[in-house]
Amino acid sequence: MAKKIVANNSTAKHNYTIENTLEAGIVLTGTEIKSIRNGKVNLKDSYANIKNGEVFIYGMHISPYEHGNIFNKDPLRTRKLLLTKREINKLIGLIKQKGYSLVPISLYFNGNFLKIELRYW
Repeated sequence: MAKKIVANNSTAKHNYTIENTLEAGIVLTGTEIKSIRNGKVNLKDSYANIKNGEVFIYGMHISPYEHGNIFNKDPLRTRKLLLTKREINKLIGLIKQKGYSLVPISLYFNGNFLKIELRYW
């Protein structure tokens, strides 16, 4: 399947040296998906962190959908990332031992599924 890139975090590519990448799913609502399909998303100041054995993304801005009325959510709300337990345990070890950081690099559609590429160093 071809990837359709929706958003890039170009500042992270320039500011940090990248070691490894990781692909994750993301939990969103219907109006957020519609807004992302319209290209109204920004990854510039976003980062990911692990809390209670789950990975969350902070600071990702998704503009409210124009026709969404009461179903629109807060544009900067915290969103859960979907990773396997094995991947989360690996990240926990890297972050605690080596002081690595998780930064989203790109947001793209892989078929009908929205994926986010995380890089850690």
